[in-house]
Amino acid sequence: MFVSLPRFLRIPLACLLLFTSTVLHVGPLLLLTAVRLLIPLRSMRNAFAPVLVLIAESWLSVNSWLFAAFTRTQWEVEGLDGLSTRENYLVVCNHQSWVDIPALQRLFNRHIPFMRFFLKSQLIWVPLLGPAWWALDFPFMKRHSKQELEAKPELRGKDREATRRACEKFSHVPVSVMNFTEGTRFTKAKHDAQKSPYTHLLRPKAGGVAFVIDAMGDAIRQMLDVTIVYPAGPGTMMDLIAGRIREVRIHIRRLAIDPPMRGDYENDSVYRERFQNWVNQLWAEKDARITAMLAR
Repeated sequence: MFVSLPRFLRIPLACLLLFTSTVLHVGPLLLLTAVRLLIPLRSMRNAFAPVLVLIAESWLSVNSWLFAAFTRTQWEVEGLDGLSTRENYLVVCNHQSWVDIPALQRLFNRHIPFMRFFLKSQLIWVPLLGPAWWALDFPFMKRHSKQELEAKPELRGKDREATRRACEKFSHVPVSVMNFTEGTRFTKAKHDAQKSPYTHLLRPKAGGVAFVIDAMGDAIRQMLDVTIVYPAGPGTMMDLIAGRIREVRIHIRRLAIDPPMRGDYENDSVYRERFQNWVNQLWAEKDARITAMLAR
């Protein structure tokens, strides 16, 4: 619709409309959250959750429409059929760019339950977005360096406790829990530093996936293995807004979470090794899939 506008008009207008959409959705979201916090009965507070999700889904829909109206980005998606908003999912995906997040939100919005991401604790201070993520029960995680853990051993396990608390909250509502299994965005420097055995991927961190499966228990029975590639290379959010990302290819594979995938990752060494091998195999298959998707 607006894609034919000159760039010096199109980009500022797109940014303005995205900002307006954010303000118009986040305002009611935070207002309802404040009211929710004042209600003493948990059952009544829980009644607000679907309303907050509806606001968030509207926000994502408007943003996706704006991206479609202002850009010529082509979307090639495989495997979206047969998903349900009544089924809980664990979504695992490779991570290349901040664009991954709006891409996944555009893809899955209203096809599966509203997705929650595990976010770095510093992101709660992002204007508008941080409070909105907090209002929507996104889990915020504190990442500690190896040096911090050596200096303060009591910090070990804090992220696991946060994961468990978040998943216990999710066990009572339809939810999709999103996990970027590499733990960080792919770069050539990180790939070389890790000596990653994969061509297109960093080494996966199996622990986060295992903890979500354990904490959610029988409430989560399916995993969505998502592979996302940018044939011209990953870009920034501004590249997406400006229409410089010409094509996005996404493959979705649905996997059952079988009993052998469940266990005590922290204390059962046999299970831990088996689960790590399973995730490594998953990543090897994803690496080959990326090669094939880029070749197309």
